[in-house]
Amino acid sequence: MLRTIPLSAEAIRHNLPTHIFGQQVIYIAQTGSTNSDLKLLATQNAPEGLLCLTDEQVAGRGRLGRQWQAPSGSSLLMSLLFRPTWLKPSQVQRLTMLCALALVEAIEQLTELTIKLKWPNDLVWHDGKKLAGILTEFELNGSTLSWVIVGMGLNVNLDFAQLPMPTEPTAHATVESLRQTATSLSMLLGRDTANLRLPLARQFLINIEQRYQALQAGQQPHQAWTERLIGLGKPITVTAMDGQQQHGLIGGVNEDGALLLHQADGTEIIVWAGDVTLRQS
Repeated sequence: MLRTIPLSAEAIRHNLPTHIFGQQVIYIAQTGSTNSDLKLLATQNAPEGLLCLTDEQVAGRGRLGRQWQAPSGSSLLMSLLFRPTWLKPSQVQRLTMLCALALVEAIEQLTELTIKLKWPNDLVWHDGKKLAGILTEFELNGSTLSWVIVGMGLNVNLDFAQLPMPTEPTAHATVESLRQTATSLSMLLGRDTANLRLPLARQFLINIEQRYQALQAGQQPHQAWTERLIGLGKPITVTAMDGQQQHGLIGGVNEDGALLLHQADGTEIIVWAGDVTLRQS
Protein backbone atom coordinates (compact mmCIF):
# COMPACT_ATOMS: atom_id res chain seq x y z
CA MET A 1 0.00 0.00 0.00
CA LEU A 2 1.27 3.48 -0.85
CA ARG A 3 2.07 5.76 2.04
CA THR A 4 -0.58 8.43 2.53
CA ILE A 5 0.96 11.89 2.67
CA PRO A 6 -1.32 14.48 4.30
CA LEU A 7 -2.43 17.46 2.27
CA SER A 8 -0.33 20.56 2.82
CA ALA A 9 0.86 23.55 0.83
CA GLU A 10 4.41 22.18 0.92
CA ALA A 11 3.40 18.73 -0.32
CA ILE A 12 1.45 20.25 -3.22
CA ARG A 13 4.28 22.55 -4.30
CA HIS A 14 7.16 20.10 -3.85
CA ASN A 15 8.88 19.81 -7.25
CA LEU A 16 5.58 20.66 -8.98
CA PRO A 17 6.50 21.14 -12.67
CA THR A 18 4.20 24.10 -13.31
CA HIS A 19 4.98 27.79 -13.70
CA ILE A 20 1.73 29.35 -12.47
CA PHE A 21 -0.88 26.96 -11.16
CA GLY A 22 -0.14 25.59 -7.69
CA GLN A 23 3.05 27.57 -7.21
CA GLN A 24 1.23 29.39 -4.45
CA VAL A 25 -1.01 27.29 -2.20
CA ILE A 26 -3.10 27.97 0.88
CA TYR A 27 -4.08 24.94 2.94
CA ILE A 28 -6.73 25.22 5.68
CA ALA A 29 -7.58 22.14 7.74
CA GLN A 30 -11.23 23.18 8.09
CA THR A 31 -13.07 26.05 6.48
CA GLY A 32 -16.51 27.17 5.46
CA SER A 33 -15.87 27.23 1.72
CA THR A 34 -12.66 27.34 -0.29
CA ASN A 35 -14.45 29.43 -2.90
CA SER A 36 -15.36 32.02 -0.27
CA ASP A 37 -11.81 32.04 1.10
CA LEU A 38 -10.33 32.51 -2.35
CA LYS A 39 -12.83 35.22 -3.32
CA LEU A 40 -11.57 37.34 -0.42
CA LEU A 41 -7.97 36.82 -1.51
CA ALA A 42 -8.87 37.59 -5.13
CA THR A 43 -10.17 41.01 -4.09
CA GLN A 44 -6.80 41.57 -2.38
CA ASN A 45 -4.86 41.07 -5.63
CA ALA A 46 -3.89 37.44 -5.08
CA PRO A 47 -2.01 36.06 -8.11
CA GLU A 48 -3.41 33.86 -10.83
CA GLY A 49 -2.80 30.20 -10.13
CA LEU A 50 -3.32 30.44 -6.37
CA LEU A 51 -4.83 27.21 -5.02
CA CYS A 52 -6.89 27.02 -1.85
CA LEU A 53 -7.65 23.57 -0.46
CA THR A 54 -8.98 22.02 2.72
CA ASP A 55 -9.65 18.71 4.43
CA GLU A 56 -13.15 19.71 5.48
CA GLN A 57 -15.77 22.23 4.37
CA VAL A 58 -18.57 23.08 6.76
CA ALA A 59 -20.39 25.45 4.39
CA GLY A 60 -19.44 24.12 0.98
CA ARG A 61 -21.64 25.29 -1.87
CA GLY A 62 -22.72 23.67 -5.08
CA ARG A 63 -24.51 25.05 -8.08
CA LEU A 64 -27.92 26.73 -7.53
CA GLY A 65 -27.14 27.28 -3.84
CA ARG A 66 -26.94 23.60 -2.95
CA GLN A 67 -24.74 22.48 -0.10
CA TRP A 68 -21.63 20.35 -0.51
CA GLN A 69 -20.50 18.52 2.61
CA ALA A 70 -18.13 15.62 3.18
CA PRO A 71 -16.41 13.97 6.17
CA SER A 72 -12.99 15.38 7.03
CA GLY A 73 -10.20 13.92 4.91
CA SER A 74 -12.55 12.02 2.61
CA SER A 75 -12.55 14.31 -0.41
CA LEU A 76 -10.46 16.62 -2.53
CA LEU A 77 -11.89 20.08 -1.86
CA MET A 78 -10.13 22.93 -3.64
CA SER A 79 -10.56 26.20 -5.50
CA LEU A 80 -8.32 27.72 -8.15
CA LEU A 81 -7.90 31.39 -9.08
CA PHE A 82 -7.80 32.59 -12.69
CA ARG A 83 -7.31 36.11 -14.02
CA PRO A 84 -8.30 35.63 -17.67
CA THR A 85 -8.71 39.26 -18.71
CA TRP A 86 -8.40 38.08 -22.32
CA LEU A 87 -11.68 36.12 -22.07
CA LYS A 88 -15.10 37.66 -22.54
CA PRO A 89 -17.48 37.30 -19.57
CA SER A 90 -19.71 35.12 -21.76
CA GLN A 91 -16.78 32.68 -22.13
CA VAL A 92 -16.30 31.92 -18.42
CA GLN A 93 -17.76 28.42 -18.83
CA ARG A 94 -14.70 27.55 -20.89
CA LEU A 95 -12.73 27.54 -17.63
CA THR A 96 -15.30 25.22 -16.05
CA MET A 97 -14.83 22.86 -18.96
CA LEU A 98 -11.04 23.09 -18.66
CA CYS A 99 -11.10 22.21 -14.97
CA ALA A 100 -13.51 19.32 -15.52
CA LEU A 101 -11.27 17.88 -18.22
CA ALA A 102 -8.10 18.39 -16.18
CA LEU A 103 -9.67 16.62 -13.19
CA VAL A 104 -11.08 13.77 -15.29
CA GLU A 105 -7.69 13.26 -16.89
CA ALA A 106 -5.95 13.26 -13.51
CA ILE A 107 -8.31 10.55 -12.28
CA GLU A 108 -7.73 8.47 -15.38
CA GLN A 109 -3.96 8.91 -15.23
CA LEU A 110 -3.84 7.67 -11.65
CA THR A 111 -6.60 5.04 -11.59
CA GLU A 112 -7.35 4.09 -15.23
CA LEU A 113 -11.04 4.69 -14.51
CA THR A 114 -12.93 6.23 -17.44
CA ILE A 115 -15.03 9.10 -16.10
CA LYS A 116 -17.97 10.82 -17.82
CA LEU A 117 -19.17 14.41 -17.66
CA LYS A 118 -22.72 15.58 -17.01
CA TRP A 119 -23.75 19.01 -18.22
CA PRO A 120 -23.14 21.58 -16.97
CA ASN A 121 -20.53 20.84 -14.29
CA ASP A 122 -20.47 17.33 -12.81
CA LEU A 123 -18.11 14.37 -13.08
CA VAL A 124 -20.11 11.13 -13.04
CA TRP A 125 -19.74 7.40 -13.36
CA HIS A 126 -21.34 5.55 -16.27
CA ASP A 127 -24.51 4.94 -14.26
CA GLY A 128 -24.88 8.68 -13.73
CA LYS A 129 -23.87 8.68 -10.06
CA LYS A 130 -22.04 11.88 -9.14
CA LEU A 131 -18.33 11.72 -8.43
CA ALA A 132 -17.47 15.42 -8.36
CA GLY A 133 -19.05 18.84 -8.71
CA ILE A 134 -17.69 22.16 -9.91
CA LEU A 135 -18.76 25.68 -8.96
CA THR A 136 -17.51 28.68 -10.96
CA GLU A 137 -17.79 32.27 -9.74
CA PHE A 138 -16.39 35.49 -11.18
CA GLU A 139 -16.23 39.25 -10.80
CA LEU A 140 -16.24 41.94 -13.46
CA ASN A 141 -14.32 45.16 -13.65
CA GLY A 142 -16.61 47.01 -16.00
CA SER A 143 -16.94 44.65 -18.94
CA THR A 144 -13.66 42.85 -18.21
CA LEU A 145 -13.18 39.74 -16.09
CA SER A 146 -11.35 40.68 -12.91
CA TRP A 147 -11.10 37.14 -11.59
CA VAL A 148 -12.64 33.71 -11.98
CA ILE A 149 -12.67 31.08 -9.24
CA VAL A 150 -13.37 27.44 -10.01
CA GLY A 151 -14.17 25.31 -6.98
CA MET A 152 -14.10 21.51 -7.12
CA GLY A 153 -15.26 18.80 -4.77
CA LEU A 154 -14.19 15.24 -5.62
CA ASN A 155 -15.41 12.24 -3.60
CA VAL A 156 -12.24 10.25 -3.01
CA ASN A 157 -12.29 7.98 0.01
CA LEU A 158 -15.79 7.51 1.40
CA ASP A 159 -18.59 4.99 1.17
CA PHE A 160 -21.96 6.70 1.03
CA ALA A 161 -23.68 3.50 2.11
CA GLN A 162 -21.76 3.73 5.41
CA LEU A 163 -22.64 7.33 6.22
CA PRO A 164 -24.47 7.54 9.57
CA MET A 165 -28.16 8.27 9.17
CA PRO A 166 -29.12 11.44 11.10
CA THR A 167 -32.40 11.70 12.93
CA GLU A 168 -33.24 15.22 11.76
CA PRO A 169 -35.68 14.81 8.82
CA THR A 170 -33.98 17.16 6.36
CA ALA A 171 -30.50 15.76 7.04
CA HIS A 172 -31.91 12.23 6.85
CA ALA A 173 -33.30 12.96 3.40
CA THR A 174 -29.97 14.42 2.26
CA VAL A 175 -28.00 11.34 3.30
CA GLU A 176 -30.57 9.04 1.73
CA SER A 177 -30.33 11.01 -1.51
CA LEU A 178 -26.52 10.77 -1.49
CA ARG A 179 -26.72 7.01 -1.07
CA GLN A 180 -28.80 6.84 -4.24
CA THR A 181 -27.06 9.41 -6.42
CA ALA A 182 -23.38 9.72 -5.40
CA THR A 183 -20.26 7.60 -5.69
CA SER A 184 -16.54 7.90 -4.88
CA LEU A 185 -13.20 6.64 -6.11
CA SER A 186 -12.98 4.18 -3.22
CA MET A 187 -16.40 2.77 -4.09
CA LEU A 188 -15.50 2.45 -7.77
CA LEU A 189 -12.10 0.88 -7.10
CA GLY A 190 -13.21 -1.25 -4.15
CA ARG A 191 -10.33 -0.17 -1.92
CA ASP A 192 -9.05 2.57 0.37
CA THR A 193 -8.04 5.56 -1.73
CA ALA A 194 -6.83 8.05 0.91
CA ASN A 195 -3.39 7.99 -0.72
CA LEU A 196 -4.83 9.43 -3.96
CA ARG A 197 -5.80 12.91 -2.78
CA LEU A 198 -2.34 14.47 -2.97
CA PRO A 199 -1.27 12.99 -6.33
CA LEU A 200 -4.67 13.86 -7.80
CA ALA A 201 -4.31 17.49 -6.75
CA ARG A 202 -0.80 17.69 -8.18
CA GLN A 203 -1.71 16.00 -11.47
CA PHE A 204 -4.75 18.24 -11.81
CA LEU A 205 -2.53 21.33 -11.53
CA ILE A 206 -0.18 19.98 -14.20
CA ASN A 207 -3.11 19.23 -16.49
CA ILE A 208 -4.88 22.56 -15.97
CA GLU A 209 -1.76 24.55 -16.76
CA GLN A 210 -1.36 22.67 -20.03
CA ARG A 211 -5.02 23.13 -20.95
CA TYR A 212 -5.04 26.81 -19.94
CA GLN A 213 -2.05 27.49 -22.15
CA ALA A 214 -3.80 25.67 -24.99
CA LEU A 215 -6.91 27.82 -24.49
CA GLN A 216 -4.79 30.96 -24.61
CA ALA A 217 -3.37 29.69 -27.90
CA GLY A 218 -6.90 29.32 -29.30
CA GLN A 219 -7.58 25.63 -28.68
CA GLN A 220 -11.16 25.26 -27.45
CA PRO A 221 -12.14 22.50 -24.98
CA HIS A 222 -15.74 21.91 -26.05
CA GLN A 223 -15.08 19.01 -28.42
CA ALA A 224 -13.07 17.06 -25.84
CA TRP A 225 -15.76 17.87 -23.28
CA THR A 226 -18.54 16.69 -25.62
CA GLU A 227 -16.75 13.37 -26.23
CA ARG A 228 -17.10 12.57 -22.52
CA LEU A 229 -20.66 13.82 -22.17
CA ILE A 230 -23.01 11.28 -20.62
CA GLY A 231 -26.20 10.79 -22.59
CA LEU A 232 -24.82 12.15 -25.85
CA GLY A 233 -27.46 11.61 -28.55
CA LYS A 234 -30.05 10.47 -26.01
CA PRO A 235 -33.35 12.10 -24.97
CA ILE A 236 -33.23 14.41 -21.97
CA THR A 237 -35.35 16.90 -20.08
CA VAL A 238 -33.79 20.20 -19.05
CA THR A 239 -35.50 21.91 -16.12
CA ALA A 240 -34.88 25.64 -15.65
CA MET A 241 -34.85 27.39 -12.27
CA ASP A 242 -38.42 28.59 -12.85
CA GLY A 243 -39.57 25.01 -13.41
CA GLN A 244 -40.03 25.28 -17.18
CA GLN A 245 -38.88 22.23 -19.11
CA GLN A 246 -37.37 21.62 -22.51
CA HIS A 247 -37.03 18.25 -24.20
CA GLY A 248 -34.75 16.95 -26.91
CA LEU A 249 -31.66 14.94 -27.75
CA ILE A 250 -28.23 15.92 -26.39
CA GLY A 251 -26.15 17.21 -29.28
CA GLY A 252 -23.11 18.31 -27.29
CA VAL A 253 -21.99 21.77 -26.17
CA ASN A 254 -20.86 24.87 -28.03
CA GLU A 255 -17.55 26.71 -27.52
CA ASP A 256 -18.92 28.54 -24.49
CA GLY A 257 -20.30 25.44 -22.77
CA ALA A 258 -23.98 25.89 -23.59
CA LEU A 259 -25.94 22.69 -24.16
CA LEU A 260 -27.08 21.94 -27.72
CA LEU A 261 -30.53 20.38 -27.63
CA HIS A 262 -31.79 18.79 -30.86
CA GLN A 263 -35.54 18.96 -31.45
CA ALA A 264 -37.77 16.46 -33.23
CA ASP A 265 -38.39 18.97 -36.05
CA GLY A 266 -34.67 19.22 -36.75
CA THR A 267 -34.09 22.55 -35.04
CA GLU A 268 -31.50 23.13 -32.35
CA ILE A 269 -31.98 24.93 -29.03
CA ILE A 270 -29.10 26.47 -27.11
CA VAL A 271 -29.54 26.02 -23.33
CA TRP A 272 -27.39 28.09 -20.95
CA ALA A 273 -28.60 26.83 -17.57
CA GLY A 274 -30.74 24.10 -16.05
CA ASP A 275 -30.81 20.61 -14.57
CA VAL A 276 -30.57 17.65 -16.92
CA THR A 277 -32.53 14.43 -16.50
CA LEU A 278 -31.96 11.51 -18.87
CA ARG A 279 -35.20 10.06 -20.20
CA GLN A 280 -36.02 6.56 -21.39
CA SER A 281 -36.11 6.53 -25.19
